Amino acid sequence: MLIGKKRKLGRKINEIQIGEKLEMQETIEDKDLLLYLGLTNDNNPLFIQHDYASLTPFKKPVVPQIMLMGMVTSAVSKYLPGPGSSITHSQFTFHKPVYHYSKLTFYFEITEVNRDNHSIGMTVLANNEEGTEVLHANLNVCPPYPPKPITSHTMENF
Repeated sequence: MLIGKKRKLGRKINEIQIGEKLEMQETIEDKDLLLYLGLTNDNNPLFIQHDYASLTPFKKPVVPQIMLMGMVTSAVSKYLPGPGSSITHSQFTFHKPVYHYSKLTFYFEITEVNRDNHSIGMTVLANNEEGTEVLHANLNVCPPYPPKPITSHTMENF
């Protein structure tokens, strides 16, 4: 727990510009899949059973789409705009399945900065190791607000 500990916040809305980009890579490992499936109690055979998946058009187990969404939201929380930000709207399209052990490259780009509404628009693309686009997303994000001092009004009456 981080009570009482200061954590550096991400970039505020006045520090963000249209056209900013972030690129990151993630490799889907067994430990990540098992952790996700254990936490969510998701036992979809398409995600974990090679014998079942081999009988489908996918041919082998696929990575749960919500796990991919988690990678995107984690990058927003960690990097762009960073800690203290919150996704207020998201729209995801999954063009192709992502398979176990895939190495994905995610591309984030700021497409809108709305200072009046304290929000930014962002597009996200993800390509697999062959360069095929597997995911496209549009996000609205609320960047971190500057913290208000807890002592701001305590001395007013003195």
